[in-house]
Amino acid sequence: MNRASLILIALAAGVVATAAARPAAPQPSAWQWDLPEGIAPPPVPADNPMSQAKVDLGRRLFYDADLSIDGTMACSNCHNQRRGFADSTRTRPGVHGDAGRRNVQGLANVSYLSPLTWGDTRLTTLEQQAMVPVFGDDPVEMGMLGQDAELARRLSADGCYRAMFLAAFPETGGRVDTPAVAKALAAFQRTLLSFDSPVDRRQRGDAGALTAEAKRGEALFGAHCASCHAGQDFTDRQFHALEDPAAAMTDTGLAHATGQASDRGRYRTPSLRNVALTGPYWHDGSVESMGEAIARHARVLPGNVLTQERERQDIIAFLHGLTDQRFATDPRFAYPDGICLAYRAD
Repeated sequence: MNRASLILIALAAGVVATAAARPAAPQPSAWQWDLPEGIAPPPVPADNPMSQAKVDLGRRLFYDADLSIDGTMACSNCHNQRRGFADSTRTRPGVHGDAGRRNVQGLANVSYLSPLTWGDTRLTTLEQQAMVPVFGDDPVEMGMLGQDAELARRLSADGCYRAMFLAAFPETGGRVDTPAVAKALAAFQRTLLSFDSPVDRRQRGDAGALTAEAKRGEALFGAHCASCHAGQDFTDRQFHALEDPAAAMTDTGLAHATGQASDRGRYRTPSLRNVALTGPYWHDGSVESMGEAIARHARVLPGNVLTQERERQDIIAFLHGLTDQRFATDPRFAYPDGICLAYRAD
């Protein structure tokens, strides 16, 4: 049975529950999205409504290395805020030294993206995806496969976590289990919204938000790149093969999940939000710079004529215009120092 199936079964079963039943707490208040005019809220599953308590819990879990088998790796180790919640390495090894398969993608506006990964159409919700690094074994990342009870024991031993789970999940009496962890992590990730880049501000009417160079790059991008890097998050969410599929020997792309030879070497178009922060690039992190990435596209896509250095520099200027500095420094997304002061700890 493959990794994704194991994870989905674990989430459906929800068998690990170690916290004692507690008195019912007040129901969470309705969530207010902080979005520019004209931007629709991201989809939220009916069984995981948003609340501040749930977001706070997910944020603390996101930065907690107790989610890994040896206490050395948190979600934030691979998803660094100042790098657009991506990583600076080509591929990040797991807790046991297993080589990572793919480059870490940024999390800006991840709540709008489905499917969610480089190479698996089945992972369509943040609740599913949150468990892949924690419990997955293909490759091993955080190494907790089969350790649901241990995870619940660790979290339940912390008085602050007991209070936070109760506030986040009053309907279960604050039960600490794997499904609740997944829901809280997903809720936090849904708040990672990025709509304040110069390109966003230009689209909202700020004519001076982009330099002349970036405006030239915007036109070139629209002509040569936007068929795949489309929409508000600059991805068509489709899977494409940019190079000879026969060369995809170590990582077969989408075929690794589907088993279909026609999917060999196909990867989902990554979002370009905060792309200047999220390098290195390509599914395997083998491209060090945006200029190299543009040149590589020009080599492998028929009809792509971006061969002139000035054209590349103009597009790079436009791509820098996708950097949302507020997102990269927003204290609401940072390590939650002192967050327990807001919750009763026994």
